[in-house]
Amino acid sequence: MELSRDTKNILGLQLPTDPRWVDLAEKSLEDILTDHAYCEQKAATSCISLIQRYSDKEKLVDELSPIVTEEWGHFRRVLAELQKRDLKLGRQRKDEYVNELLKFETKGGREEDRLLDKLLVCALIEARSCERFKRLSEGLNDEYLRDFYRRFMESEAGHYTLFIELAETYVDQEKVRRRWKQWLQYEAEIMRNLAIRGDRMH
Repeated sequence: MELSRDTKNILGLQLPTDPRWVDLAEKSLEDILTDHAYCEQKAATSCISLIQRYSDKEKLVDELSPIVTEEWGHFRRVLAELQKRDLKLGRQRKDEYVNELLKFETKGGREEDRLLDKLLVCALIEARSCERFKRLSEGLNDEYLRDFYRRFMESEAGHYTLFIELAETYVDQEKVRRRWKQWLQYEAEIMRNLAIRGDRMH
């Protein structure tokens, strides 16, 4: 997906992933693939929830409908990778990163503000996932897995761009930029305070 000039100006995570995370993830392959699988499942569910809640917004419905299919396909691809390696899909674990993000969401107030935050949360999760997939695609010793995660990285890049574009469709662009900057600052603080865990995608 091609980034618009305006979108380029408001993207950019402020704190990169600690390089040690890749080494820990590689040592916990069953756990990281399990967590990745559930992340893809939750991404599909989030898109379904947005479609249900904002069914009157035609562009949102049209754009997110194929993402549901794509994210579920990603879940199946990760599940197949687990099975191919004779690894098991473990139980879903609490996602501390996402739970911390949700604390910053607008509660109450105008529907426009709530919609904006829901779209920006999705954009931020996709952006961080993209950054993590990039780390894995560059740092893993397994050549097949490096390519495996490179493909996921490219997909997530398109997704977070889409959520920003949807925000700019329904909310004033300057307001989107201001709020996105606040989200980026908040997310950086979360990343500073979370422990580095190789069994979690975020």
